[in-house]
Formats: sequence, C-alpha cells, structure tokens
Amino acid sequence: MFLLVAVAAVWAPGTARAAVPLAHCGQTVGLECATVTVPLDRSGATPGTIGLHVEMLPSTGRNARGVMFLIAGGPGQGSAGSFGLTTPDAAAQMQQTFPGYTLVAFDNRGTGQSGLINCPTLQSKLEGTAEDFAAVAAGCASSIGPTRQFYATRDHAEDIESVRTALDLGRIGLYGVSYGTKLALAYALAHPGGVDRMILDSTVPTTLPDAFDANVLRQMPGTLRAFCAGGLCRRATRDFAGDVARLANKLEAKPARGVVIAPGGGRKTTRMNGEDLVGLVVDSDLSPGLAVELPAAVHAALGGQTRPLLRLLDLDRRLSELTAEDLSIGLNAATNCADGRFPWSPDTPVSSRRAAIDAAIAALPSGSFGPFGKWAARLGTAFFCEQWPSPSGRTPLGNGPLPNVPVLVLSGGYDLRTPTESGAAVAQLFPQGKLVVVPGVGHSVLGADITGCAQNAVQQWLAGGAVRAACPRVPPFVKVLGAFPKPRVARAAATTASVAGKALRESEASWIQSLFAFSGEPLNPAGVYGGKLSLGKNLTFTLARYSDTPGVAITGKVSAVPGGLPLKFAGTIRVTGASASAGTLRITGNRLVGTLGGRKVSVPF
Repeated sequence: MFLLVAVAAVWAPGTARAAVPLAHCGQTVGLECATVTVPLDRSGATPGTIGLHVEMLPSTGRNARGVMFLIAGGPGQGSAGSFGLTTPDAAAQMQQTFPGYTLVAFDNRGTGQSGLINCPTLQSKLEGTAEDFAAVAAGCASSIGPTRQFYATRDHAEDIESVRTALDLGRIGLYGVSYGTKLALAYALAHPGGVDRMILDSTVPTTLPDAFDANVLRQMPGTLRAFCAGGLCRRATRDFAGDVARLANKLEAKPARGVVIAPGGGRKTTRMNGEDLVGLVVDSDLSPGLAVELPAAVHAALGGQTRPLLRLLDLDRRLSELTAEDLSIGLNAATNCADGRFPWSPDTPVSSRRAAIDAAIAALPSGSFGPFGKWAARLGTAFFCEQWPSPSGRTPLGNGPLPNVPVLVLSGGYDLRTPTESGAAVAQLFPQGKLVVVPGVGHSVLGADITGCAQNAVQQWLAGGAVRAACPRVPPFVKVLGAFPKPRVARAAATTASVAGKALRESEASWIQSLFAFSGEPLNPAGVYGGKLSLGKNLTFTLARYSDTPGVAITGKVSAVPGGLPLKFAGTIRVTGASASAGTLRITGNRLVGTLGGRKVSVPF
C-alpha cells in the first residue's frame, strides 16, 4: 500500500508514467530501480549504448516539493552507490536532509553499475613521479580504447537529461558534491529549462580544475592559517602555513627518505618530495585525524625529525586505497583528460605536449603557485594527462545561459581542494545565489559537519527561509597534537609520563584517521616506532606497545566519552620500555594520573 501511495506522489493524475520500467530494489521501502539506456556517442558516429543504473525514492507525506537529483563527486564515484539509497539508514538521512523531495541517484557512465571502467594498474597506483602516473594513465586509455572520448562532463550532463526524460520528470533540483557540483553546473548550462534549484557542496566551477592546480596552491596558506586560528596549533608550531611551504620547497630540492613501521609490523622505506607533502596536506581536508597531526609532523620534519611525517604519508596512502566500484580512477582519468583546459589543442600529439606545458609554466607570473616553486605545477592534471591519447582536453560544455534559479553553495573553511574562493565565485553567478561557510570543516560539507549546522541551513533554505552566511566554527574531533618528543632517553617518571601523554594524543589522531579511511578494510596502524592500534566497537581502540618515542611504549584500552568536540577519552594505560619509568596511568579529564617507577605522577596531556 505504501508503495502505491509513494508512486502516486511522483506521477500525478494525467501525467504519463516513466518511459522505463521500474521495480522495487534494495532494503529501503518504496525504492525503485531502472536501467536507462543511453547512446555512447550522441552524435551517432560511433555505435554503442550504455545502461545507466538508476534509483528513485519517492517523497513521503503530503507536502511533496519536487525532485532532487543526487550527484556524487570524483569524477569516478557512482552516485547511486555513493548515496546508498538501497540502505534504509542512508536513505532516511537523505530524506531528512531533503524533506518532501523525491530522490534520484544514478551511477554515471563508467562507474558503479553503469559500465564500470576498471584499470587495475592505475587503480592501485598510489606513489610515483608525475611521469609514472602519466604513463600508467596512458595504459588505461589504451585499454579503454577510442570510446574513452565519450566520458567527458558534457556526456555525463546529457545522461542527466536522459534520466530525467526517461522518468518523465519536470524541472529538477540538483544536489552536487565536489565534482558533482561541476556536473550540476554543466547540466544547468546545457538544459537551463530543466533546473528548479541547485545545492552545491564543495564547489568546482566549470572552468576548473586548473591544469596546474594553481588556484589550490595559492589558497592553501590562508586555509592553513584559518585552521590554526585562535592558537589551535600553538603547541606544535607558530606558523603551520609557513612550515608547509618551507618544507615542501626543501623536500622538492632534496627528498626525505626513511624507514616506517607498516601496519602488521613490517618495515618499509618511504620517500617524500614536495609534491608528496602538498598532496598529503590536501588529503587532510577529508581526514580529521590527519589534519590534527600534520602541524606537529611537518614542524618536526623541518627540524630533521622526518619519521612521523613519513609514517603519516605511508598511512594516508594505505587508507586511501579504493576499489573501482568505490571510485573508478579510470573514469576519473577519462573525464579529466577530456575536460582539461590544457596548454595544447585536443589533437596535439603527445610528443609535443611537454614543450607546451613548459612554455605555459614559464609564462605564468610570479606568485602563481603561492609560496611554492613552479615544480608544484606537477600536481595538476596537465602532467597526469600529458600522455593521454588524442583527442585530449577542451571538450566543450553547453552554451547556457545559466538559469536564474535559487542556488545554495556550501563551503568548508578547511576545504583545501575546492577552496571557498571557488564557491563564492559560483554563488555570484546567480542572482539568487547564497553562500554558507562552515569554518573548521573540510571537503564535502554535509558529510563532514557533525554539528548539523549545514544540514539545518539546507532545510531552512529549501523551506524558503533565510540562511546565515557562516556557521559557528566546528572544533576538531580530537585535540591538535603538540610537538613530537625528541627521540631521546626518558627515564624520569615525569618525563616518561609526558612522553606517554604525547603518544596517547597521537594515537587518538591515528584512530580518527583510521575511522575516516576511504578503504573499506579496517587498518590497525603502528606507532611511529612500533606497536599496534586496533579499532574496537563503540568508539574504543586498543593499544599494544604503541610507541612514538624509542624505548617508551603504551598498552591499554581507550574509549571516547560522548559529548562535545574535541572528544574526551577514558581508560588506563600501562607504560613500559627500556627508556621508560614503568607503571600505570589513568586518563582523568585532560591529565594522566598514576604511578611510574614507584613515584606518583599527575601531568597534563
């Protein structure tokens, strides 16, 4: 009975039913799925079709407001798979965010259940030079074949229109995240009459990404300074932004190399150059644990103590491993290499592109890359797509004009990959554009803001209410680390307690980093000098001889205490090691209290 009522809410009396058959799917009541077949090449010159997996969840209640398409990012994330409407809890969350809306999500061509592109070598590649990545990307292009040119943003935008038409829908709302915002804007340019309103979360303008990531690099220092505002990083460094710039330029001239302890206890030699560091910093806008540990690790590396930072790089890479079903790197390459505004024409042969890149970089004015040298241009898509077969780049989007519709732009104050500047610029393109900034939150605002401020803004805006320009600053999940202790002997009880407290704080950051991992597999990280952190249930983790300083290790079970941010913790740890005053410490508020080496201690941590 519920299903019949829900379907009636979508197809009002006298309205033609969808042109494609829909059938119940997943565990969510009322969810229906269909396959919408679209041409591979809409010009008709190349034969073939792609079946797009589409999911639709009708609105509940009597106050139906319209239809909202949910568009994931990447490019490479299938929207149906990413938003998880087949799962009741995820579906309920989206219905709460967009009350009264029928929700539609489909896997973009080349993702999820819509003709997934899977290039295993590229998918699993997490380290190497820009040339290494370009060569592997070219191999992926060869495996896809000539049809790789039909995965541009223009093609994805036309697929939205095909799904809208196949479901017999009128004007639609568009909720895009990251690259999904660029796709939403591309659809609005191609089909302005089909748009009812847009919500853009972590915005990518249609002119981006920059071929050299220059906009990201210029904005990075200001974003890092904002993160540390109010003395948040004072125990680690006085100038986090300056530390990052100085260390990145230093590492590009002379990369760091050292041994790290891998999860499971193995030893691995890890190398880091300037590009690696900047990439690691950018990754922190999706990893709250990485964000709170970076200021201390970067500052320690500037002083010659590189092991904590090398460990973070290795851990970040391991936690970033994704399956093609999660995010197709092959589709990511195909779309970015079709779209990019590169310093060459689409048919320029590969052999001539490096000269075009070098000339374009040389012509850029001083300061184009912020405080970083011109080497930082290698982070952009121009180097990644240099060996992508022709045609490559500059696939046009629709001519517009953009529709004059309500637009809400959400931006995280700690968003390093899609800085607030980009969101503000897009909001200004629309007479009805509104920008809401959430300080302290990174990329993908609605998913990262656990305070609910961003979600409330969306709900108020959808209901026609006013929204404020900024939310209160969201504190970090755990405290920002203080300076890493020097790797020296620490026999005195008070000194041991202080070192143990620093290790405990660092373990909290590693725990959060593991919780927010992209990888679906749990990862139990090692400390800087060994041991293991094991994730438990109900916000707990266990430490087994976890060590961030040679000769001092901590063991015990730690639990997060429900409440505000930063999180507080409870538990008891045993301190051991050749350089430690052995004993037991109990977490009491922000202090460690107990007995070490037969002496009572009480120290802040």
